[in-house]
Amino acid sequence: MDALKLWSLSSQPLKHLFRVASSTTTTTLRRPFSHSSSYSRVVLRCCSSTSISTTPANAARAGARNRRASTSSSTSDRDAVRAIRLKKVEELRSKGLEPYAYGWERTHTANQLQDIYKDLADGEEAKAERDAVSIAGRIVARRAFGKLAFLTLRDDSGTIQLYCEKERLADEQFDQLKALVDIGDIVGASGSIKRTEKGELSIYVNSFAILTKSLLPLPDKYHGLTDVDKRYRQRYVDMIANPEVADVFRKRAKIISEIRKAVESVGFVEVETPVLQGAAGGAEARPFVTHHNSLGRDLYLRIATELHLKRMLVGGFEKVYEIGRIFRNEGISTRHNPEFTTIEMYEAYSDYESMMNMAEEIVTRCALAVHGTLTVDYQGVEIHLERPWRRETMHNLVKESTEIDFGELGNDLKVVKEVTLKTLGADLDHKDKVSIEACTSIGHLLNEVFEIVVEPKLLQPTFVLDYPIEISPLAKPHRRNAGLTERFELFICGRELANAFSELTDPMDQRGRLEEQVRQHNEKKAAGISETDGADDKRKENDDSYEVTLDDDFLTALEYGMPPASGMGLGIDRLVMLLTNSASIRDVIAFPVLKVQQ
Repeated sequence: MDALKLWSLSSQPLKHLFRVASSTTTTTLRRPFSHSSSYSRVVLRCCSSTSISTTPANAARAGARNRRASTSSSTSDRDAVRAIRLKKVEELRSKGLEPYAYGWERTHTANQLQDIYKDLADGEEAKAERDAVSIAGRIVARRAFGKLAFLTLRDDSGTIQLYCEKERLADEQFDQLKALVDIGDIVGASGSIKRTEKGELSIYVNSFAILTKSLLPLPDKYHGLTDVDKRYRQRYVDMIANPEVADVFRKRAKIISEIRKAVESVGFVEVETPVLQGAAGGAEARPFVTHHNSLGRDLYLRIATELHLKRMLVGGFEKVYEIGRIFRNEGISTRHNPEFTTIEMYEAYSDYESMMNMAEEIVTRCALAVHGTLTVDYQGVEIHLERPWRRETMHNLVKESTEIDFGELGNDLKVVKEVTLKTLGADLDHKDKVSIEACTSIGHLLNEVFEIVVEPKLLQPTFVLDYPIEISPLAKPHRRNAGLTERFELFICGRELANAFSELTDPMDQRGRLEEQVRQHNEKKAAGISETDGADDKRKENDDSYEVTLDDDFLTALEYGMPPASGMGLGIDRLVMLLTNSASIRDVIAFPVLKVQQ
């Protein structure tokens, strides 16, 4: 009986790890890790199969079998590699070497060495005492030729080559390196600096140590980790396999740092407000609900930081901001994640004009910090961020795109809907028509037309001004135009990036608007329950089936008096998407929420 053999295992204890019964036909398989010196060839002997006619049905069945076999083979290969590496862990310990170290004294990072020795000539070695260096990182490539081995080490800053020569290493270190070090291991290495004849800056290794023995194989170096779902689920592997992914999160950190610098340079103070709240206010969105056992009450994960930041203004702060996580129990898309990050800020004695200037300052500073220019590419569209940005009212933008002047149509909602549907009918799909028919006021209708027709066209930075009062319950009434508010939203690439108001400070007006918002929500909720009566699954999916509560304590705070103020919320995830050319919000959130893996 023939057997599956692993040939050329350098380490004796591993030589006959697997013996699998098989028979006649010989097939040579690609090695799981062609870079590993632990094994060089796998031979499989298996029975030849009976010929199968290549009808479409047979081909389909064969394809399904192949896919299942591929998955099974991948799992089997991974398990085999893991078993081999566990044996290597045992061997290291048997030699008195700890495969999971406590630390390592580094003198430099990879990029520091690349910079310091950029002028070292090809074939030259820096041998002075000051050139003795120590480095640590993950092995991402390796080649071995007799008494020479070359390993590529990557740390947080970049990569550098380890030049390993048998005569230079002490005792049996070179043999241990060839037999026991795999791609994915984290190692420390010490030595001098040398540039090879081919121009590769290298550490000429005197000694090394395995700091962390990796048990699982990394993705194939030529194809990387390409399964999108797996990339999000195992972001740690994604960042190892695709270094540019880690660069996105470094840029994200730089953007958040720059935002802080921008607002703090003009006197804003960072504060923290509760994530768990007794009432979910500051926005209209389905909240996540949890229960506090000791208090015996339900609490909500915040859907905005707004109402508590305004309480800070009541308490005497004049410029406050918070960068924080927001949670909304709603849909998932390329633009939406159930938890996302915003900056909200409030400035006493200012109006929404001030927040337009602040939005321009934040975005342009971040663009310069990341790119060094105010012209950026986003998904093939060149975006120009030079100030000032366009500022136009919602009414005028709708009129410009549709030739419908809502200011001239009067107050008869039925008539305005008929005009709208007649004008836009040919360009509307069924869903859009239903949305227009469902509008309960002219303000809602104006906003619906804006979102359907105008919003996707706003590619260059545009401040959309003066929203209807019906959809802006926290904004101050417009000082010149009845029925409107002093509110703007910033759009870039057809996406809302920021939302700001001249803040409503009249406590009685605020109470009336919030109570009306609750009333309208409850009506929609009741209508939704009636429509889905007897259909539990549909009721669960109904976006209006949640409770909206009135934050009485916020209204009490307003009655003590809040100064005139402006406020703005800016979506940090979407800003990072823009400045890193990322198509999906999941690409800029390290660990996005995903469906349960089947």
